[in-house]
Amino acid sequence: MPEGDSVYQLSRRLQFLVGREVLSTSLRVPRYATTRFDGSTCERIWPYGKHLHMQFGTQILHTHLKMEGTWSMHLAGDKWRKPGHTARVVLRFEGAPKPRPIEIVGHELGLVEVYPVSEYAERIAYLGPDILDPAFDIDDGARRLAADPLRPVGLALLDQRVIAGLGNEYRAEICFLAGVHPAVPMREVDARAVVELSHRLITANRNSPIRVTTGVRRAGENSYVFGRNHRPCRRCGTLIEQSFLGSSGTERVIWWCPHCQPAPSSFSASGG
Repeated sequence: MPEGDSVYQLSRRLQFLVGREVLSTSLRVPRYATTRFDGSTCERIWPYGKHLHMQFGTQILHTHLKMEGTWSMHLAGDKWRKPGHTARVVLRFEGAPKPRPIEIVGHELGLVEVYPVSEYAERIAYLGPDILDPAFDIDDGARRLAADPLRPVGLALLDQRVIAGLGNEYRAEICFLAGVHPAVPMREVDARAVVELSHRLITANRNSPIRVTTGVRRAGENSYVFGRNHRPCRRCGTLIEQSFLGSSGTERVIWWCPHCQPAPSSFSASGG
């Protein structure tokens, strides 16, 4: 599932395109169907939370993977179409030194937009600080997370306007490691400890091909509660439970250990 560390890794894999000329552009989104970067040089590629940005001259291509998006890289002429998947961005770059051109393809991207470089600061102003930014401030993150004392910690952690980069998998694992149920209100949570744990966990995974929270990299053993409904807790053996948290239409699934993370009395489980 794409989270901040996934986009960080994607950005690193695409760095070889910086300095290359764009030979052709195909943005398969009606609003930007006529937009072209042809002849421009890719000047920069960088992540911000779950968002990926590419700069071509004075324009920025902004994309978001959402739930199902992926990027693939190919030599021009190779087959890249995926059955059942829609390509929304296809960019062809010059090769190096002079092999076949290189194509990158964004499949099932949840967001594609183009805007001037001058608008970048304004466009990302609604987002909280990027948790993978080297300048990320733990104390500032804690203040932001604790700003609404009645808000459940599980909702605060997912709010990209508070801190950018954490998704549902990290939410589940952070709450387990912190010993709090996702529905516990922030007034009952040590916000600084939660932010410090979040930062340490995602930073440790930023270069890892497998997201690990247990310290064990074997498949099926790399998480404590995420996706483990009705399976025994790795610490106490109690069966993991699953439900939903959030308002109607925006609910996201949560997992927790009833023994290690007691649910607040106000929480009513459903959908387990």
